[in-house]
Amino acid sequence: MKRIGRHIFQEAALVATTTIQVRFSEVDSMKVVWHGEYVRYFEDGREAFGRSYPGIGYLDIYEAGYTAPIVDMELHYLRPLSLNEQATVEVRYLKTEAAKLCFEYIVRRSSDGEVAAYGSTTQVFVDGAGDLSLNSPAFYENWKQKWLSE
Repeated sequence: MKRIGRHIFQEAALVATTTIQVRFSEVDSMKVVWHGEYVRYFEDGREAFGRSYPGIGYLDIYEAGYTAPIVDMELHYLRPLSLNEQATVEVRYLKTEAAKLCFEYIVRRSSDGEVAAYGSTTQVFVDGAGDLSLNSPAFYENWKQKWLSE
């Protein structure tokens, strides 16, 4: 378990990281990253996770006949990021038996390792007819068998 502030992170089954650099279009009039950009950083992290552990990237899910919309998100801000700063987005996959994808995120400034923000997302599987999948799709079960050790 990992603790940041009052938040206790669960044991991650898989972890991937990616580095981002704050662009001019991402800062606000106070010259810090606009709060909504962190949602994009989480997505950048999920895309990197999908490249590190192939099989549940956006195109993988789509090609299997599903989408995976986010149904829950938490985001906590601790320190600002500024123009041209680099940050590392750590994506932590949380193992679950349910038909959903659960991730936690830690965004750290690269210069000093300080946590700028952290949070989590939950995604569910929706089939091509728009129906919620109550059971894990076969492609997801196959992915879990490949990447998760029991």
